[in-house]
Amino acid sequence: MKTRHLYWPLLVGPALALLAGCSLLQPPPPPLPVEAAIPPEPPKPVYAPPVDTHRFEIEATDDVVGQLQVTVANKEDTLSDIARRFNVGYEEIVRANPKVDPWLPRAGTEVVVPTQFVLPNAPREGIVINVAAMRIYYFQPVKKGEKQVVYTHPIGIGKVGWSTPEGATKVISKQKDPVWRPTASIIAEHKKNGEILPAVVPAGPDNPLGRYKLTLGWASYLIHGTNKPYGVGLRSSHGCIRLYPEDIEQVFGMVTPGTKVRVVNQPFVFGWHEDQLYLQAYDVLEDDKRDWQKSQPKLLSKTLTKRMQDQLKERGEEVNWERVAQITHDPRGLAVSVSDAQQSEDQLVAAAPRVENRIPDGGNWDGADDPALQAKQDTEQMVEEQKQAPRS
Repeated sequence: MKTRHLYWPLLVGPALALLAGCSLLQPPPPPLPVEAAIPPEPPKPVYAPPVDTHRFEIEATDDVVGQLQVTVANKEDTLSDIARRFNVGYEEIVRANPKVDPWLPRAGTEVVVPTQFVLPNAPREGIVINVAAMRIYYFQPVKKGEKQVVYTHPIGIGKVGWSTPEGATKVISKQKDPVWRPTASIIAEHKKNGEILPAVVPAGPDNPLGRYKLTLGWASYLIHGTNKPYGVGLRSSHGCIRLYPEDIEQVFGMVTPGTKVRVVNQPFVFGWHEDQLYLQAYDVLEDDKRDWQKSQPKLLSKTLTKRMQDQLKERGEEVNWERVAQITHDPRGLAVSVSDAQQSEDQLVAAAPRVENRIPDGGNWDGADDPALQAKQDTEQMVEEQKQAPRS
């Protein structure tokens, strides 16, 4: 037994050495997997609350109100949808976004919301309508010791051949839930297009006057609502002035019979703001008889108020007509300084606040009547009719 124990180490030692040698021939175990570093998510953009831009307190020496804003389109949006939320019209928002598809702006696309306005060159009393801008202004009577307040909204105006008249008149009367009695010429036009209009259209959802109307001193011309709100901001009427339903309701509640009404056609509007002279340029209406290309300086000089001209003289300045020509060549409807030759529309847009795509707090609309598909169809039809209208 003792002899057997003497040989045991001699047997075990070589065996262990053989096993150790075999292990050296095996490939090394694979390294433990290293978890890939997950890059941090980029910070989400922060959007400010949108600014409601339909009511302003104004100084007697200030001609510009509101604030330019930029928002981001949702997947389902058209530009008409965004326009309605921000209380601007179709042409206004399309003009401000020349590179954006009006019907498919795509989710995430930045949309310029033109909610800064140069007030028209007209007395600041009662209702002032600039047909070129497709916008109405209501200047409330000024109370002693208080600032003047102006309300502004987008409008639809008369299509080519049915132009909204220019000049001065007044509100004769106002009526809620009006009945519509189309004129003989309107009935004839619809009949020509294969549509038979009734002699009387009662109040209700099919009434093109909407729920409120203001009768003017001009026969057959009204300021009223509409049952097709997405036609606001287009030349879509037979000469009447159309407002979004929520806007006409507000105006109807403030305006009284006897209120003065002045309609002007000012495609290029100057105004002083923060010690600079601004210009807001719109498209010239198709049936505007004035030759803006050949006589632009002469015509534009007439839009400068005496106060503006006096301020230019006091400062020893003159209108930079080359700068004006740049802005009016392809207008975007943005208020741009003509005092600062370095300021561009792109710079204005870049500096504008980025805001949430929603109805601003204090806005008139509650978003309730938003049949998006029908609105798109209505607007497309009106746009097509406007394109096909005969040019004067």
